[in-house]
Amino acid sequence: MRWRMGTAMLSLAGLFVSAYLYLYKAGYIGTLACGTGGCETVQLSAQSSFLGIDVALIGIAGYAALLGVSLAGLQPGLAAAHWPAVVLAVLSGGAVAFTLYLKYLELFVIHAICRWCVVSAVLIAAIFTLSVLDLRRVRRAS
Repeated sequence: MRWRMGTAMLSLAGLFVSAYLYLYKAGYIGTLACGTGGCETVQLSAQSSFLGIDVALIGIAGYAALLGVSLAGLQPGLAAAHWPAVVLAVLSGGAVAFTLYLKYLELFVIHAICRWCVVSAVLIAAIFTLSVLDLRRVRRAS
């Protein structure tokens, strides 16, 4: 249960980071609090969209899905259920793979690092770790 609470809290934080970046990209925020200029470079690059969808918007959808599954898994009747742990592990594992792709683009194509993107990468790595721990817990309990 505590792993799912952790994934819910981290997913909420990721949702806020992604929303902040999307609001900047959509023009609702004038500047990003970054300190290096790398955030603007990354956010305004051609690589800031994937298949025509803004990466920050993908982040919003992904973190919202993780938050929803985490909260569903916290319900008393689902505390011992397998499916929330499996879905969290699969979703966060896919997100880690996508994040690695984005980090590659930042380092070797864009040549700039966005600090907010690094925060998001750390959050998704932590969510994946907690998801795997939760999956192991559920499998041992059955």
